[in-house]
Amino acid sequence: MKVKSLYISAVEKNVGSLFITMGIMEILKRNIDRVAFFRPIIFDKKIKDRDIEFISQRYKLDMSYDDCYGFDLNEVDAIIASKGVNELITRLFEKFKKLQERYEFVLCEGMPRSLFTSNTNQNINLLLAQNFGSSLISILSAKGRLDREIYEDIAIERQNLISFDIDCFALFVSRVSGDSLKRQENIYYLRELAELDVISLEDVIETVDAKKIAFSPTDNTRAIRGFRVASLGVDEFLDEIRDDDLIIVDATRSDIVLALIASFYSTKCPKISAVLFVGTSELSDSLKRLILGLSEYKIPFLSIQSDTFESVKKLLQVYPRLRVKSERKIALALGLFSASVDISAFERKIKLQKSDVMTPVMFEYKLFEMARKHRKNIVLPESSDERILRAAEIILRRDIADITLLGREDEVRERSLKLGIDISKATIIDHQKSKMLSEFSNIFYEMRKTKGLTLQASRDAMIHRNYFATMMVHLGYADGMVSGAVHSTADTLRPALQIIKTNPDVLIVSSLFFMCLKTKVLLYGDCALNQNPNAKELAQIALSSAKTAELFDIEPKVAMLSYSTGESGSGADVDKVREATMLVKALRSELEVDGPLQYDAAVDKSVASIKLPNSKVAGEANIFIFPDLNTGNNTYKAVERSSGALAIGPILQGLKKPVNDLSRGCSEADIVNTILITAIQANI
Repeated sequence: MKVKSLYISAVEKNVGSLFITMGIMEILKRNIDRVAFFRPIIFDKKIKDRDIEFISQRYKLDMSYDDCYGFDLNEVDAIIASKGVNELITRLFEKFKKLQERYEFVLCEGMPRSLFTSNTNQNINLLLAQNFGSSLISILSAKGRLDREIYEDIAIERQNLISFDIDCFALFVSRVSGDSLKRQENIYYLRELAELDVISLEDVIETVDAKKIAFSPTDNTRAIRGFRVASLGVDEFLDEIRDDDLIIVDATRSDIVLALIASFYSTKCPKISAVLFVGTSELSDSLKRLILGLSEYKIPFLSIQSDTFESVKKLLQVYPRLRVKSERKIALALGLFSASVDISAFERKIKLQKSDVMTPVMFEYKLFEMARKHRKNIVLPESSDERILRAAEIILRRDIADITLLGREDEVRERSLKLGIDISKATIIDHQKSKMLSEFSNIFYEMRKTKGLTLQASRDAMIHRNYFATMMVHLGYADGMVSGAVHSTADTLRPALQIIKTNPDVLIVSSLFFMCLKTKVLLYGDCALNQNPNAKELAQIALSSAKTAELFDIEPKVAMLSYSTGESGSGADVDKVREATMLVKALRSELEVDGPLQYDAAVDKSVASIKLPNSKVAGEANIFIFPDLNTGNNTYKAVERSSGALAIGPILQGLKKPVNDLSRGCSEADIVNTILITAIQANI
């Protein structure tokens, strides 16, 4: 039986309910557009429920906050005391049914049973799941329990669900240490990850209300693994500090501050996470100038007015929170979930109706799952760029792909530590000293010697990061390459054309953008590479784009764009598009393609019914082939800026193995998406 609502119920608190809710929501949101999140009972409606806020914001749910919950604990007690449990269930059922009428799927999260005050109330989650007709996900904790005790807890929970006649969708046992627990059907073990319980600098700032002196937005996610009070002399104190410490120091201790700055820039000392000035003393102007004038890597500096003792007391009240922008911790949690769960089995059990809707959120989550299913090794040559390192960390923590970085290992590791980034799982190759350098140089020389390349010139080329990385892909040391955050498009594409080259049946390398609109994904080609393709090249761009669409499970409907539709226009430009359309049809007769088409006729059914009524593509196109680079580049940018569409690309197509180019203005999210797409392309 397929389900259309799920109820998540934890036996006790601090078992990772939100992590599991997030994992389930990831599955839902890449398959379903309209998903509701409902917490029947929250702790106190006067205080914003953090799970509701987190899920609503992260997954951009089309719901008001008030629609996301039923009653708080005080209201629950009052309803039960005056009219009984049945009245409570009836009223919550009414709220649930209203959501079910408006949304395709409802995901419910109950309060931990241990927070209820009586045995009767502890069964409320089960009664609600039963009355909602929802399949149940139970969560148990293995923390501090022996294997025998865990098996007993599982057996008791199973019997409990049977007694309530509830369908058990899955049972999770979280905070598991070791691998001794035996696999059982429909039971999933989530191992204990200490990193998820590590506080962040944002947790500290929020709890102690610290003032920011020197700070950047990325500092919020820095891990704080320990507090250390600077009460000793410089020599003794430097021996005490450890990686990721928060240093608590009086603003008058300029000797300590200078020593901390020096140690941060030293390659032989630990890398602290931040400095917190305490007390009422003001930071001297000279020290403030020094701090604010630090370049490249900066230590976050904060201040608080309370003395050392009171400050430490406040810091001991800091606990880890999962926030929407906690990408590092979110990536780690989702990586654990994906590695522990049979995602395909979950998707089969959930009631999913075929839909033409594909939102940006759905498409991005789909990319993660497609890349995860066929793990690939992606080489990133630009390890000197902070955005590259942060994107690599996300991919590694989500356990999506293997990452290889080029550069001196000590420098790359040092850089990541200073930035508070964990790339411990990445492979780092010093391409200038690698044993592969000689092999690559000889192979490249043999490939290009007829064109006048000397052996020394070949070696000089291989010292260039992009050439070395491209040869890694060519010889199978990596499955794909992503570059361009620092290098130009020419620097990225030239090695690929010289070494990897195009597929035998491909005339030219071309590009496309995935244009993620509000409810659908369109493909635009070629908007980045070929200035003025001829008819044969235009046809090739269309064929390559259709193949790319199919790789991403998009059924291609190709519109060959021009300034006129059908037979209404003439001239060299429109004739080129008409010829290209005929070539595409001749080469792939089964492909739905039409042209020349104006853009409005390609996307608007009402316009299409007038201009080209018998076309299978007009009004329904999802692939748009532009006649030249000027038209394509301006159009994609106009659509992106004016409609708020998410543009992913440019994606290169036609090469034997995947190499993709980044914009030098790319964001961390752009790099992550490009790595995912490159990994998916490597599955061909």
